[in-house]
Amino acid sequence: MGARLKDVADRAGVSFKTVSNVINNHPNVTPRTREKVMAAIAELRYRPNMSARSLRHGRSGFLALALPELTSPYFAALASEIGSAAKREGLVVLIEETGGDHEGEQIVLEGLASHLIDGIIFSPMATPADEVAARSDTTPMVLLGERGYPAGYDHIAVDNVRAAREITQHLVECGRTRIAAIGAEHGSGTGALRARGYRAALDAAGLKVDPDIIVSGVSYDRAGGAHGMAELLDGGQPIDAVFCFNDVLALGAVRTLHQRGYRVPEDVAVAGFDDIEDGRYSSPSLTTVSPDVPFLADEAVRLLARRVAEPDAAAEDVEVPFTIETRESTIGKSDLTPRP
Repeated sequence: MGARLKDVADRAGVSFKTVSNVINNHPNVTPRTREKVMAAIAELRYRPNMSARSLRHGRSGFLALALPELTSPYFAALASEIGSAAKREGLVVLIEETGGDHEGEQIVLEGLASHLIDGIIFSPMATPADEVAARSDTTPMVLLGERGYPAGYDHIAVDNVRAAREITQHLVECGRTRIAAIGAEHGSGTGALRARGYRAALDAAGLKVDPDIIVSGVSYDRAGGAHGMAELLDGGQPIDAVFCFNDVLALGAVRTLHQRGYRVPEDVAVAGFDDIEDGRYSSPSLTTVSPDVPFLADEAVRLLARRVAEPDAAAEDVEVPFTIETRESTIGKSDLTPRP
């Protein structure tokens, strides 16, 4: 037997009428109470009467955010910013962690709680564009990231090729000539795009693109950076800089360099991508590409709200601004003398 309205009320610790008010999108419900009721509905898999006027003609005020992993500092910060942006619009965000794999992402494409939400902000990692385009669920969706996206979908991303080119150019301008890379991929994903920018900067500087100092196939975490750096050092090829394709890779790489007795940046300069908080407070602090995450969050919520209100509106492709934040891992420590 399926869950009843009373079961939802008991689980959420509210009255039967409060649950009814939430389902019928009554305005006199606090966001906190609405969130508790919706969580109980999801947990009990309660399916409201879809002929109810509120679900047939109105909106729930809930958005879904589907991200690959919440343990990633970048995605955690992004989720926080999107939650704040939604709250400013009187909306509540429900978060789904896909694991970045095909199976997890198919759950999103096949109708993630479509009876509970108005739309989805989705960052696919494993699903190609043609599968996104073939989805049968009609819930409005905005796509994030670089995995490729089908025509007709609103999309937001950083220009990864240009950003990677500029951070590699910074390393060149620091006088580095043997610039390694950790995190390259084949195909059209993030790692492939950043590899294109890296190679373009080396070509423009007249420097050799040496496949022996490009590390691929690593996990995009601290351990991946540590192992990738060890692979470079054990390979016997000289290097004087490394561009890691995200900041946690860079932090792992710095750890290995320190363990092996190398100085950063004197012996090997290190740069990352994402500008996570850990990199600002690491020692040395981390030079990185800094995407405008608050802008990304605001635009994602704006586009989804517009798509919900105007299903037939022309799709938008929004580019996220970025800056190059130069810090100690490439330019060294300042000459400030500590106070006595």
